[in-house]
Amino acid sequence: MNIQTERKRHDEGFTLIELLIVMSIMLVLMTLAIPQLLKLRKTANETSALQSVRTIGQAELQYNSAYPANGFSCSLPQLGGTAGAAPTAQAAQLIDAGLAAGQKSGYTFAITNCTKVTINNQDMYTSYQITAVPQSIGKTGDAGFCADENNTIRKDPTGGTNCTQPIQ
Repeated sequence: MNIQTERKRHDEGFTLIELLIVMSIMLVLMTLAIPQLLKLRKTANETSALQSVRTIGQAELQYNSAYPANGFSCSLPQLGGTAGAAPTAQAAQLIDAGLAAGQKSGYTFAITNCTKVTINNQDMYTSYQITAVPQSIGKTGDAGFCADENNTIRKDPTGGTNCTQPIQ
């Protein structure tokens, strides 16, 4: 009976060495997986930023069509607005509220370099530039993106607004 009791006590759990081996294997696997996860997140943020620049560009064209006396919008909040109210030139409801706030998926968005002309005492914007830059270069994204009134999207591989490389 003494041998059976001792054998039962040894068969009930893992030894300290077995647990340490399993933990070290898990640590090695996590060391390999975490950088890949961060790279995938960064790529997803860049893809989202590129699509958001396209969305803002399309919203600009719709805004210009809906409010021809104003031309283009020079403000993200003008392209946004709250649902439930009627769209206006100050809140056109063409993009979602998150994008209209200028922050989405690790990127900061802005409309800059607007050219304004005055016709019949009415200000009209005839050109603009959309910019999307990573909030933390190397962490939330590597590239910056820009578009203009022609909807030509270019990128800056250094994460800034010096967009010279066309998007394929």
